[in-house]
Amino acid sequence: MLLKMTAGLSGPLFNLSPGDEYDFDTDEAERLKAAGFAVEAELEIKAPAKTKKGKADVVSSESDGSGDGGAGNTR
Repeated sequence: MLLKMTAGLSGPLFNLSPGDEYDFDTDEAERLKAAGFAVEAELEIKAPAKTKKGKADVVSSESDGSGDGGAGNTR
């Protein structure tokens, strides 16, 4: 049974933090839920991530590579 942890839990086979999801056998899952350490994970269908449209994130070929655009360069 897929559970979402509400508390941290470590063992020889896993190290889980709150919010982590893990597939436990049914008996262990029921015990963890009863103790308040986990809740049933909600299966959610995620929509594809929206992409940003516009110019590509590129570096200008006019730069000297100093990172400050030449302003106040006292070298």
